[in-house]
Amino acid sequence: MPQDHALFVNAKPDLAAVRTAWLEHLSSERRLSPKTVEAYERDTRQFLAFLTDHLGGPPGLKDVADLKSLDFRAFLTRRRSAGAGARTLGRGLAGIRSFMRHLERQGLANAAAATALRTPRQPKSLPKPLTAADARKVIDAAEQPNEEPWIAARNAAVLTLLYGGGLRIGEALALTGEALSDRSEKAFTVTGKGNKARMVPLLPVIFDAVDLYRRLCPHDLAPDQPLFRGARGGALQAGVLQRDMRNLRGALGLPDTATPHALRHSFATHLLGNGGDLRTIQELLGHASLSTTQVYTGVDAARLLDVYRQAHPRA
Repeated sequence: MPQDHALFVNAKPDLAAVRTAWLEHLSSERRLSPKTVEAYERDTRQFLAFLTDHLGGPPGLKDVADLKSLDFRAFLTRRRSAGAGARTLGRGLAGIRSFMRHLERQGLANAAAATALRTPRQPKSLPKPLTAADARKVIDAAEQPNEEPWIAARNAAVLTLLYGGGLRIGEALALTGEALSDRSEKAFTVTGKGNKARMVPLLPVIFDAVDLYRRLCPHDLAPDQPLFRGARGGALQAGVLQRDMRNLRGALGLPDTATPHALRHSFATHLLGNGGDLRTIQELLGHASLSTTQVYTGVDAARLLDVYRQAHPRA
């Protein structure tokens, strides 16, 4: 819980108490995802540890209120010299800015110095989807018996959900035993990042994969318990599936970018390549902003150019 972190933060009691209240506000009132709150806690903890060294002692509210742009730049310089990249620095600065804006709303500080600081330039990167053939190859390979047939069927069912429904791995693993039990359903609702609910269409192949897993699974898949189980019967952990995916891509000769999440990228890219419109794909992925979905247009354009370069006689 966020309040526990106040015991370990480098700050005077007045600043530590305000920070704890802010983290609780992010979680309970703004309802940010646990991972976002965890990141903001870590970012501000690192910043306060830097200030303790930078100022010669744990900072209090007055010290933070007196910070200048030069102090924030010194923090970024320290983090960069420690090996942090632009993406890490940008995310960390976002957490610190959020905290400073909170202090400003409370009348405890001025956030101008933090907000005026230029965000480190982010490297441009595109999602790396699998081809349709490779996506099918991964799922088909997962269906072959490895340690136990039910584990192979479990992996195939989860991977089919990621590719066939565009789910995040956490969304698939959060499903309970009552999910995907009625083959007459055409869609189901999943809650993703930021508690955003969206509709996920159900393909027959998804039901086929999940039904096979249900028949083979030796554990009781009660309606209110996790649908996908680990070898000992507990909830399946993402790391286990990621490990199995690493083994699959090694056996199939696929690149390191062939991860479970790449199947979600493949879902979006293949829909776009077959005529899907961005607004629909945005809703299917659960993106809050269309600009997030638009990155897949770059993926599709890159794929087309690659095909052109390989196929045109004068390329």
